[in-house]
Amino acid sequence: MAERLGVRSALRGFLNSEAAGGIVLMVAAVLAMLVANSTFYESYHHILNDNMGPILSPELTSKLGPMTLHLWINDGLMAIFFFLVGLEIKREFVDGRLSTWDKRRLPIIAAAAGMVVPAVIFLFFTRDYPELSNGWAIPAATDIAFAIGVLALLGKRAPTSLKLFLVTVAIVDDMGAVAIIALVYTPSLSTIWLFASAMVLGVMYYLNATGVKRLLPYVIFSVLLWYCVLMSGVHATIAGVLAAMMIPITQTPGAPDSAESPLHRMEHAVAPWSAFFIVPIFGFANAGVNLEGMGTEQILAPLPLGIALGLFAGKQLGIFGSVWLAVKFGVAGKLRGATWLQIYGTSMLCGIGFTMSLFIGGLAFPGNQLLIEEAKIGVLLGSAMSGLIGFLLLRFAPLHEKHDEIEADEAGEIARDGDVENVCEDVPEKPAASS
Repeated sequence: MAERLGVRSALRGFLNSEAAGGIVLMVAAVLAMLVANSTFYESYHHILNDNMGPILSPELTSKLGPMTLHLWINDGLMAIFFFLVGLEIKREFVDGRLSTWDKRRLPIIAAAAGMVVPAVIFLFFTRDYPELSNGWAIPAATDIAFAIGVLALLGKRAPTSLKLFLVTVAIVDDMGAVAIIALVYTPSLSTIWLFASAMVLGVMYYLNATGVKRLLPYVIFSVLLWYCVLMSGVHATIAGVLAAMMIPITQTPGAPDSAESPLHRMEHAVAPWSAFFIVPIFGFANAGVNLEGMGTEQILAPLPLGIALGLFAGKQLGIFGSVWLAVKFGVAGKLRGATWLQIYGTSMLCGIGFTMSLFIGGLAFPGNQLLIEEAKIGVLLGSAMSGLIGFLLLRFAPLHEKHDEIEADEAGEIARDGDVENVCEDVPEKPAASS
């Protein structure tokens, strides 16, 4: 069996990392709100928005504005977060939970419905305000770290099938969010820099195709790709996902922590930095909203209300409704070891948008600080309601009658193979038509 990377299971390590990172992110978000509503607010605002960063080029400054700390966090550090997202997507599709169409079917259906329904709800509540329509994608995202962090607080009451379902739905959701950022929130393009980006990507593809497994060349060209994409007008974080797609992966069934796989080595190296440094810093820099003088009228304004209801109502309706219909019509089996109430509670946790929703909020209304602040209120409100009520539902929901037996079986599968073969029950066969 291939050499492993120092953790018992990639799946278990991933879930534990996301869970711990989610809890750290919660602390960062609460701290940001406390600072933003204290005597330190002016210092917080100036540190983030004063022009203090290095100027890469005058052309870049004219495109993006002053090189502030906030800009470096959102366009620089978050590119590393999106790089990790890209690694996770590639791993899951090539060698993981989304490697076959049978495994992809339910997460793709649930994630698609979980993006469409929130967007429709948002557009309904903002229909009389066309200037707000660009924010339709804000409630479409799920924050995997935050949601897994909430699930972690439930301990053994959360079935393994629900955790895996949440992870796979969130990964497919991330793919949708990345596509939206690339296609919708790219105001202008530079042909020369797009060509340069394609050339760098081509070199990385060549390295992969010729069997280069050393990570240093990929790191160097990833940084160069980030700069070219940044100059092209496409949001720089897309470079992170594109670069991740070029990292070689060695398929190692039964040994998903193999040291022979460059992608697995890279993911293990980047994940702690993303979970415990990059994402919490982003949360602290973007979640701080000054609530001074803010009343019910501001909170229930069309933008925050549309986002909050999109996250809270849209996610649960879209995801739970699509799962129920998929099971009812025999498209997929019911999640193994989970009751319908637990599946509903997990669908509600998908309404925790936070990181990705805050990120898209900044892209949807560039230069309009008032609308960005209103979007933050909606994201925080919708995420808080989804997280709190989803947690309470799962905490007090009766367990499946075979909960302990199924969890013991799945724990054995993870310890032995690093994965659970199938998180869904078998789809009942339709009776043959009588002649």
